[in-house]
Amino acid sequence: MNLVALQNGLDNISFAVLFVTMLIYWGGAAFNNIPYLPVLGTSGMAIANLCIAALLSARWLEAGYFPLSNLYESLFFLAWGITTIHLIAENMSKSRLVGVVTAPVAMGITAFAALTLPSSMQSAEPLVPALKSNWLMMHVSVMMLSYAALMVGSLLAIAFLVVSGGKNIELHGSSVGTGGFRSKNESDRPYRLQKATDLVLQPQGEASNSSSVNSVFESNGSAKTAVLDLANPQTSQKEVINDASILSPQRLNLAETLDNISYRIIGLGFPLLTIGIIAGGVWANEAWGSYWSWDPKETWALITWLVFAAYLHARITKGWQGRRPAILAATGFVVVWVCYLGVNLLGKGLHSYGWFF
Repeated sequence: MNLVALQNGLDNISFAVLFVTMLIYWGGAAFNNIPYLPVLGTSGMAIANLCIAALLSARWLEAGYFPLSNLYESLFFLAWGITTIHLIAENMSKSRLVGVVTAPVAMGITAFAALTLPSSMQSAEPLVPALKSNWLMMHVSVMMLSYAALMVGSLLAIAFLVVSGGKNIELHGSSVGTGGFRSKNESDRPYRLQKATDLVLQPQGEASNSSSVNSVFESNGSAKTAVLDLANPQTSQKEVINDASILSPQRLNLAETLDNISYRIIGLGFPLLTIGIIAGGVWANEAWGSYWSWDPKETWALITWLVFAAYLHARITKGWQGRRPAILAATGFVVVWVCYLGVNLLGKGLHSYGWFF
């Protein structure tokens, strides 16, 4: 079997499948009444995941070492990690919106690797002496999986900001701790989701229908409330002109799901990042005689760790949910890309095996 030809075919197939899958997810978001699009999208991501896994396996057999020695191999491993984490996140959230944000990123990574990189970088070459170690699989694979998890979690946080319109939302069931979005100022009260039947309305006759509707929103002093159903069926929809008309219950439910899944996926990626950095320090001591050299890649890995440590600290100890941690996670998305790819593009160092200028 010609493993080189198989790899060339699989990288193009992976790109094509992910491109079609991206269109399916985008079409499903625009036309959510088409029943088969979610299944097709999930199937497309699963097929792309298997194609990339087969490509990496063929590369492993051809080269004789774990395929993470250059930029081409690491890009496809990252795409495989993103598609794997996507399938986990989509199964947890039951939302097609996950694929709307993850499919284009996975497709862009495969397109960059298969169509942009020169052929000299796509071919397998003998390992440089520093990479001839069993730590290659341990350190680099864990780091790449952590990048994939942190990217997916950050993308879901960005999707949360889009769905919520950047508004302050009181959420329940994700972060541990107290605090959250409680605010003393009425204008800064968060939006929350609650059924109208769970609220105490004024007795009939004391107020008009419109004031009864307003009492639904004012009965909870800590938050603005989006009403799922009106307690008074005679109240017209036009009379419910309040903050809940801006954020529908469906959008609030989706926003809460995205916030929860984003938190869990980042919570998965952060320990992997920690293990990867520790393993890299041990490997660096064996290869270069120092656990830490303040190499550009090491410095940005530390910055990435600090950003997501701050994210988890704020959520666990301060009870942050919704907008503020989502903004921090969106910042982390940029930092991860700088750590993974930007360092190789902007400056050389001990980790610049992916340099292609």
